[in-house]
Amino acid sequence: MSGLGGDEGGAEAAAWYESAVDSMLFFRCDVAESLGAMRRVAPGAPLGQAFAVYLGLLGTERAQAVAAGEEFARFRADADYTAFTERERAHLCAASVWLGGDIERAGALLREVNVGWPHDTLALAVGHQIDFFTGNADSLRDRIAGALTAWDEDDAHYGPLLGMFGFGLEETGHYARAEEVARAAVERQPCDVWGIHAVVHTLEMRGRFADGIRYLDARTRDWGANNMMAVHNWWHYGLYALEAGETGRVLEIYDATLDPASSSGLALELLDAAALLWRLYLDGDEALRAVGDRWGPLADAWAARDDGPHYAFNDTHAVMAYLGAGRVREAEALVADRAEWAARPHPGVTNHVMTAEIGLPVCRALIAFAQGRYGETVDLLLPLRGRLQTFGGSHAQRDAVQRTLVEAALRARRFDLARTLLSERLSLRPTSPYNWLAHARLAGELGQAALAATAREKATALAAPGKSALDGARAPL
Repeated sequence: MSGLGGDEGGAEAAAWYESAVDSMLFFRCDVAESLGAMRRVAPGAPLGQAFAVYLGLLGTERAQAVAAGEEFARFRADADYTAFTERERAHLCAASVWLGGDIERAGALLREVNVGWPHDTLALAVGHQIDFFTGNADSLRDRIAGALTAWDEDDAHYGPLLGMFGFGLEETGHYARAEEVARAAVERQPCDVWGIHAVVHTLEMRGRFADGIRYLDARTRDWGANNMMAVHNWWHYGLYALEAGETGRVLEIYDATLDPASSSGLALELLDAAALLWRLYLDGDEALRAVGDRWGPLADAWAARDDGPHYAFNDTHAVMAYLGAGRVREAEALVADRAEWAARPHPGVTNHVMTAEIGLPVCRALIAFAQGRYGETVDLLLPLRGRLQTFGGSHAQRDAVQRTLVEAALRARRFDLARTLLSERLSLRPTSPYNWLAHARLAGELGQAALAATAREKATALAAPGKSALDGARAPL
């Protein structure tokens, strides 16, 4: 393996590097341990330094990012860049640019790496995650597609590439092809939790939640614990249970895997927790009673982080947690802090654009919703609904905001808009009980009792396979 700064460390460093890359691809928890071993053997290796920066940034954890930046600055102060290869310098440049806040340019630089070195797995994997964080669905697909023909299909890492490609296909709406590719990835490597995640996303977007429950249930040993995707994939399981109308099962999943007392408390896990509870928040009084006091500890966990303006997508979920807990002042304080930051120039900082253009209006819309100002929620969210992807996440994740718009339109009695929004949803996912139940509510508000009854019957019939799948579920909590 090239990229270790000449002969430093030799074969041992190369072996640890490959182990770390392999762990990253399969989201194993020992990736930092393997990288640490590699860097002890070859402390001046440029790829080890870049890799450490990537790890410090991939979790969207501000404290980790700051620590990675400080360590990288010490390396750069003494490094002789003339001794490094072009590929090494490209990685160091991408790491430096990302530390500086320009996430999109870092992703573009890594894509250039893969034009010249399509087998650079680190560049592919990190670039893929950057595409996810920035909501760049086309690049999420095409970055991997552009490298695939250069790979031998017998390579041990070809399977994870297929899993990444499958996710990109799903996010760009190629659902049948996405499912085919992602399933092929998992057939190659049953422990490919990102490939499993791609299959799960595809089933979610196609409204096949009963199939999703059975798929996850059959593979729980491969994805359900001891990897960095476990909590997120449990969140997907919770979404399936929610579609089935099984609030009790949703909360069992939350308590066992997403509650801050059960998870690691990392931002990406708290995000999932808030996103799941917020969907129940939107469902009204009965669901709110079922949730009970779960919001409080989640809001405490977000407050303890004190992240500052680091990633707008995280901010919106912190606001959800504060609002769910009835702590409106904390939500407003977060918005005020981000607004003050966004009012100042931050050239080249991707999160500045994300915050100013999407994050702040979404947060304000959530606050308005919690305070019963539903018309204001609609007015804030409606202009953004086609641009939400620009502040990151997946279609499934951003649907919490889209549902907030639907619910606000119904409560604001903006029935023409609600009809349009629900017509879109039903046309795209006619097998979703949530969509039919919302349609029934709209029909009821319009005095169309027969249509409302038919829509409720449709929702009940569609939920039945999911309930049955959950009744037979074996996934341990």
